[in-house]
Amino acid sequence: MGSVVQNDKKAVRRMRIRGGIAVLALTAIASGCAQGGSGTAGSRPAAGQEAGQAPPERALHSYADKLRADHAARTAAAERWGLREVPLAAPAPPARKPHITTRDGFEVRDHEDLGLPPVFTRVPTRDKVVFLTLDDGAEKDPAFLRMMAELRIPYTAFLSDYLVKDDYAYFERMKAAGVGLNNHTLHHRYLPSLSYQRQKQEICGMQDVIEEHYGERPALFRPPFGNYNRATLRAAKTCGVRYVPLWSEEVFVDRWEYREWDHDLHPGDIVLSHFRGRDDWKGTMPDMIRRFLNKVTEKGYAVARLEDYL
Repeated sequence: MGSVVQNDKKAVRRMRIRGGIAVLALTAIASGCAQGGSGTAGSRPAAGQEAGQAPPERALHSYADKLRADHAARTAAAERWGLREVPLAAPAPPARKPHITTRDGFEVRDHEDLGLPPVFTRVPTRDKVVFLTLDDGAEKDPAFLRMMAELRIPYTAFLSDYLVKDDYAYFERMKAAGVGLNNHTLHHRYLPSLSYQRQKQEICGMQDVIEEHYGERPALFRPPFGNYNRATLRAAKTCGVRYVPLWSEEVFVDRWEYREWDHDLHPGDIVLSHFRGRDDWKGTMPDMIRRFLNKVTEKGYAVARLEDYL
């Protein structure tokens, strides 16, 4: 029975706005399991449940009601924020995390021999997911926080202190919602032009700021402009950084930009955007998120949390 429920849950995740499909799928779950549908050979029963025994009918009804309510809430949020379709729900995080390596240039040797943090633009996964990351921290739009909470879209932030220090509480609200707050240096300098010691001050200093205000030192660091050298990776390691994610695509209010020739999304792509508003864009952060979600949903991708794959 476990495999039946798992497969139907995957189907539910792919439901979109058009559809009584949700109700039909949920009915199938309830009726199939209530009739004692069997799982895969050798599957183990849940704790406290005898082998081959279906769960109580009331539990199935409760589960189906929860899925109906969840889909209804996501559908209403998608309509409220002007999306073309309901964003797809991400699969459960992998139990075995992908092995992240740096694939180009001297960093491969350094990563292998010196244990430096790997630099990467994509997570090696077959899951049809992408990861949304937001840099800097200049724009502090409360509508953006409401939108992401109502749509239940995960994302990862990379913060620079000179931009966030006027409102640390805004990012505390993100952290309370499960958003990872990570390192983007104190002052957003071009790091390769700095000495090792000054790079270390920029990176370790931001580690200290995040720990002081949000309670923990982040494991992720993104160098400003995506530029780094060997000294950057050495400094990052000294400061406690474990990963240096860059990006495959960047999304703005009015367009996408791609780093690869095919101008398309791929499983595990990291997408960059910024905390910016009308001072920099012809629109708002919710406008950017709308463009982002319409594209990834149309392409059949869900948005997953980057930290869950590392």
